[in-house]
Amino acid sequence: MTNPVLVDVLRGAVVESAHRGAVAVFDADGKAVWEIGDTHRPVFPRSAVKAIQALPLVESGAADAYSFGDKELALACASHSGEPAHTELARTMLAKAGLDESALECGTHWPSDQDATVALARTGGVPNALHNNCSGKHAGFVCTCCHSGIDHHGYVKAQHGMQEMIREAMETVTGAAHDVDHRGTDGCSIPTYAVPLRNFAIGFAKMVSGKGLGPIRAKAAQRLLSACMAEPFLVSGTDRADLKLMQASPGRIFVKVGAEGVYCAALPELGFGIALKCDGGTGRAAEVMIAAVLARLLQSDRELSVELLRQANPPIKSRVGAEVGALRPAEALR
Repeated sequence: MTNPVLVDVLRGAVVESAHRGAVAVFDADGKAVWEIGDTHRPVFPRSAVKAIQALPLVESGAADAYSFGDKELALACASHSGEPAHTELARTMLAKAGLDESALECGTHWPSDQDATVALARTGGVPNALHNNCSGKHAGFVCTCCHSGIDHHGYVKAQHGMQEMIREAMETVTGAAHDVDHRGTDGCSIPTYAVPLRNFAIGFAKMVSGKGLGPIRAKAAQRLLSACMAEPFLVSGTDRADLKLMQASPGRIFVKVGAEGVYCAALPELGFGIALKCDGGTGRAAEVMIAAVLARLLQSDRELSVELLRQANPPIKSRVGAEVGALRPAEALR
């Protein structure tokens, strides 16, 4: 099945590029609310499922043992920009377990935020693992290990107890097997599993509603999603799409980007979970897709829907700042 075009890229009034993809919107009972394209096709969710991967941090009691609040839980679910607020909070999380950044096995890269990169370079500094966009997630993993009495060394390996806890959570929440034949390695070195897109939508419907989860897991899921919606900057960073979408109506929208054009989201008032994939892996097209989907699902709130549609139609500017084109949702999303 060929997925339909979901995003047009205009230069002037001419379509210069087009992006195909698939969208799944489901409730917690597994009922399809809205589907576009092949939602049965397995995809790697990448970082879009960090809130599910953070469940053991809360369920194990580690979050309470280390007095983690909304800020720390949001960072544990984050793909952050490496700004000082992000790196210092990750450092503090590790310190509560008596560790430092040397415990992280996520690797190192420069901050994705340009100002943070310039500031670090200007002082002669170099990035460390705290600047990795996944450092909050990995800090959560390490703290879970320490609290649970598990040796944290090698926690990124598929056979490690930490990854087994995560795999169990992913399978239970999504209802899909996470097996070795569909396993890859994420950019931060942990396992990632390709399963049907629709299962991620069902999983986030369960996360936001608690339906189909036991009482402990349901409470942990609500706590994590609420933390992300309360602290969207810590989940993402300055001028990031996740931040702007969650700020559009605080407490009503949870969104999380993943690499290669993936997004997962949840709407508490509707109990819906959302998962989408831009076939070409283009991030800016995936941002248009998720904003357009949210605008349609929340169209009963006219003011909010208009703001989401504005975000779904971002301009393309020249090097001197003139608007020379735009991205827009294609007919299948309008």
